[in-house]
Amino acid sequence: MCSPHAMDYATLIPQVREFCAARGVPGYLVGGCVRDGLLGRPRADLDLAVEGDALALARALADTLGGAYVPLHEVHRIARVVLPGAANRRALVLDVVEAAQGILADLRRRDFTVNALAVPLDALPEDGDWQAAPVLDVTGGRSDLVARVLRAVSAQVFQDDPLRLLRAVRLAAELGFTIAAETRSLIARDAALLSHVAGERVHEELCRIFAAHGTAHAIRLMDGLGLLEALLPEVCAGKGVAQPKEHHWDVFNHNVETVAYLEAILDRDGERTGLPDDPLDLVPWVPEVGAYFQQEIGGQRRATLLKLAGLLHDVAKPQTKGPDATGRIRFLGHADLGAQLCAGILTRLRFGSKEIQAVCTMVQYHLRPGQISSDRQIPTDRAVYRYFRDVGDVALDTIYLNLADHLAARGPGLFWEEWQAHTAVVAHVLDRSLSEQRVVAPPKLVTGHEIMTRFGIGPGPRVGRMLEAVREAQAVGDVTTQEQALIYLERWLQVDHTQAPS
Repeated sequence: MCSPHAMDYATLIPQVREFCAARGVPGYLVGGCVRDGLLGRPRADLDLAVEGDALALARALADTLGGAYVPLHEVHRIARVVLPGAANRRALVLDVVEAAQGILADLRRRDFTVNALAVPLDALPEDGDWQAAPVLDVTGGRSDLVARVLRAVSAQVFQDDPLRLLRAVRLAAELGFTIAAETRSLIARDAALLSHVAGERVHEELCRIFAAHGTAHAIRLMDGLGLLEALLPEVCAGKGVAQPKEHHWDVFNHNVETVAYLEAILDRDGERTGLPDDPLDLVPWVPEVGAYFQQEIGGQRRATLLKLAGLLHDVAKPQTKGPDATGRIRFLGHADLGAQLCAGILTRLRFGSKEIQAVCTMVQYHLRPGQISSDRQIPTDRAVYRYFRDVGDVALDTIYLNLADHLAARGPGLFWEEWQAHTAVVAHVLDRSLSEQRVVAPPKLVTGHEIMTRFGIGPGPRVGRMLEAVREAQAVGDVTTQEQALIYLERWLQVDHTQAPS
């Protein structure tokens, strides 16, 4: 068998079948790939059960196909083969598990009936027609597929592996399935076990929930089953925490509704609803924004991290609630403290440093777009520049978080004229960021070395303040060339600049 440099799953399956047949090892496609094949969904990876030494077989298969061998669990005899995908495609992943007591016993140990399905490798039709394949089904998975129901294989599945508690919600979100009543009861019974699962394992399931459509519904499902308290007690602390009269919901429900509004904005992708007085029709959107939210930070799409920030943006309100001098309820400092709390939460859930930084920055500055100008007036280029300077790589993300936050604060009591004014400000900021690059990222006209040489200044914070002064002058159009920048700095030095620009 030749070793291809890249392939897809359609070409991989025949090669795996040939590989197993040559060694006389019975092999079966199992689990999610069978489920998705029967549903007509694209496959994210392949799962192979073999009645033989899974680790040795996976290592030999990786060598044969030119892939990487990754042992996943020595005791449970699970290994992974990672292969290069076709051009511009993600890597192919093949997980190999050992069915030591036979395939039927293996199926009965799986999590949900729709995942307890298998197809013998040597019986899969050449044309890949899953509907014509002889599916092994000992738990009623095919009928549950038709009914679009998730049902636990046994009463012990969540105790055997508590991560399955969260997987139930993730699969329901991704597949659009409901969870059977008896399975919901089992999840509620064992929900507390989720807090003992390693953060690394929880991380992937949680990210997939936030990447799926219907994240807000999934969050409420998690809450109803007791999983949210086990996973994110900081979010649940907002239950019953009342807010000023401008807010329609308490802190907890406001956070969840913010996620729902973000989904409505992102899923709509800028299309107008055509409904009278629909607030989403005023949300500014251009095609570049849709592509922007598909970009990745760390290993997650911006849209996924934005929804996560939506759930966490007011996480510090319970700790900061108190009256001001007039007796009005305030949450002073909740954005800054919220960013600190988010760092701890996301570290616990094993997010990467870039992902943590992005979410924490959005949380810290989520109020800023509403404060960019006074009295809802169109902001100056200086204000726009300072916003992008301070918020950095997630400035656009934070704008949309702020819009969803506004909608989730007012809810059904949205004041239309206030919303019109707010979206007009945001639309101007978005337009300036896309049409005038100098406003958000002025090109460098002078260097710190040139400043020190020209003005006889030694290294230090003053040089940084001078560089910042030039950038801001560029943003507002006062400076466009190096010579203009140096003349501007001569005047700047005549004023007492002991503080960094605000």
